[in-house]
Amino acid sequence: MFKRLFGGDRSANRAITDALYGEIVAAARQPVFYSDWNVPDTPLGRFEMLSLHMFLFQHRLRGEEGGSREIAQVLTDDFFTDLDHSLRELGIGDAGVPKRMKKLARMFYGRTKSYADALEAGDRPALAAALARNIRPEAGDWPEADALGGYVFETVAALARQPSEAIHGGAIGFPAPQPG
Repeated sequence: MFKRLFGGDRSANRAITDALYGEIVAAARQPVFYSDWNVPDTPLGRFEMLSLHMFLFQHRLRGEEGGSREIAQVLTDDFFTDLDHSLRELGIGDAGVPKRMKKLARMFYGRTKSYADALEAGDRPALAAALARNIRPEAGDWPEADALGGYVFETVAALARQPSEAIHGGAIGFPAPQPG
């Protein structure tokens, strides 16, 4: 496994990271987020959910060395490449993409800091407040933020139970959010 990550088999490495990124994207696109929990089904809303799931993946691998660190970096690069492509598909011209990418990067890293701080403190209300501030800033009150916060804590626990070796093989499972 580690030989594939550090060795010369680029196609095997790409297959692993593609599988992982596909799982992250699929988790971010679960319909309950948009239908039951009122995440805006807009490019920005989808960015928020993809950012959240990228954060959850990165949070799972934090502190690990070797293959985990390499995978985390490749997936971060893939995430920002995907954002670049999405901006271009939305009709943003070559001149405007770098400025917007910088803004999206600041947004992503700001969110990851606030989410990590709340998780480290075990503070579900602080996490719900950070989620509401980022995902539904115009809403004022967003009651579904607490359900999403619960999902984040549940996901952190579920991902922690998954062995690094499985992740290095391209397998990760995000729990299904429970509507309610």
